[in-house]
Amino acid sequence: MSDSNRPINPSQLSHNLPGIQRHITTHDTTGLAKIYTSTPGQWSSLFNDTIALNVGYTTSFPPQMTSDADILDHEYVLSKGHLGLTKPNGTVCRFVDFSPGHKPVMHRTQSLDYGVVIEGEMELILDSGEKRIMGRGDLAVQRATNHAWRNTSETEWARMFFVLQASEKVLVGGKELGEDLSAAGEEKEALRQKEKGQREGK
Repeated sequence: MSDSNRPINPSQLSHNLPGIQRHITTHDTTGLAKIYTSTPGQWSSLFNDTIALNVGYTTSFPPQMTSDADILDHEYVLSKGHLGLTKPNGTVCRFVDFSPGHKPVMHRTQSLDYGVVIEGEMELILDSGEKRIMGRGDLAVQRATNHAWRNTSETEWARMFFVLQASEKVLVGGKELGEDLSAAGEEKEALRQKEKGQREGK
C-alpha cells in the first residue's frame, strides 16, 4: 500500500504503491560530496495505461563524470525524447509499474538487464515456456533473452527496478539474436523511433 510518508508522484498511475524520490550526488569545488538534485519520479505510460515507466538515470558507458558531464547528458537525452528501452553504448536505470491484469508482452533487447521485484509479485515468462514466480527482492538476470513479465495480482499494481546495459550482438548456433519488439504492437514503432533519433543525435 502507498506510504503516507511517501506520497504518490503527480504523474503516477499505481495509487497503491509509494512515490519515488531520486537523489543525485555531485561534488563541490573542494571535492566534498553534496546533493545535486532531489526530485520526485516522472512517469510515462504504455499499453493503454497498463504499464508505467520512470527513468531514474541513463549514461554512456563508461560514464564521464568530470564537470557533471554525465548529468548533462542524461538531462539532454530525456529532454529530447531520444531514449528507447535501452541506450546504445550506455546504461538505463528504470522503475516499471505493472497494472493488475496487464497482458504480458514478449520482447528482447540487445542488453544485459538486472531486474528486481520491489513491490508485489511478478511472473517471469520465457519464449521456451519456462516460468518463474518472483517475490519482493528476487533478481532476474536477463541476458538478451526473449521474455515477458506478468503481475500475478488481480487487484494491485506491482513494481520492478531495472538496470539495462547495452551489449554486443548475441550469436546462438550461428544466428544473430537481435532486438525484437514485434509483440509490442503500436508501441513498437514509437520505441524504435526514439532509439533511431538517439543514434542519429537528433
